[in-house]
Amino acid sequence: MPAKQIRVVLVDDEPMVCAHLRTIFKTADDIEVVDEAYDGAAAVESVLRYQPDLVLMDLRMPGVDGLTAISRIKALREPPIIVALTTFDVDTYVTRAMMSGAAGFLLKSTPPSDLINLVRVAADGHTVLSAEATRKLLAPAVEKQAPRDRRLALVEALTEREREVLACLGEGQSNSQIATGLHLTEATVKGYVSRILVKLQCTNRTQAAMLAFEIDQR
Repeated sequence: MPAKQIRVVLVDDEPMVCAHLRTIFKTADDIEVVDEAYDGAAAVESVLRYQPDLVLMDLRMPGVDGLTAISRIKALREPPIIVALTTFDVDTYVTRAMMSGAAGFLLKSTPPSDLINLVRVAADGHTVLSAEATRKLLAPAVEKQAPRDRRLALVEALTEREREVLACLGEGQSNSQIATGLHLTEATVKGYVSRILVKLQCTNRTQAAMLAFEIDQR
C-alpha cells in the first residue's frame, strides 16, 4: 500500500527559497507541494483553495506576515498543520508563532533529509522543533533562572531564625514590625537582615523579599 500523500503549501517571500524547498520535497514520494505563496495573504487563499495537510510558513514577510497568516489560517474550520520556518537561530517571532497555533518551527538551513523527516513527523500530528534553535531560544531564560536557583539553594543554609526573618521580609514587613513580631530588638533584626543578604547574595532587601515570596509560592 502506497504511503499517504502529504500535501504541502510553501510560504516564503523569496521565490528561490520556495524553489529550493520544492526541489527537496520532490525526492520524497509521499510529499507533494501543491502550491507556493509569497506573502501571508496569498497563503490564506492557497490554504482555502488547495486544502493542504501542512503549511511551511515563513514568519518575516512584507505586507501580511507569517504570524498574521498563522492566526487567520488557524481560525478556519479545518485548518492544516502549520510549521514555522525561520532563517534566524533566535527569532522572537518563533514563540509568538507557537502561541498562535504553529505545530513547531524549523530553520531553513535544516539538512534536506532531516527536513523531509520532520515534515512527516509534523504531518503525523507531532510537534517539531529545531534542536539548535530551541537551545538558543531557551538560553536567555536559563541564564536568568540560574542565579535565582542558586539563591534558592542557599536558603537551605540559613538558620531557623534567619528563615523566619526572611519570611517576614517576603511579607513586606519593616525592621520594626519584624522586631515586634519575633520579639527581637531592631538592631538584632538589622543584623539578621545583613547576614541574610550576604548569605543569599542579594544586593538589597527587595531582592531577598522577592526570593522569600517565590519560596512561599513553591
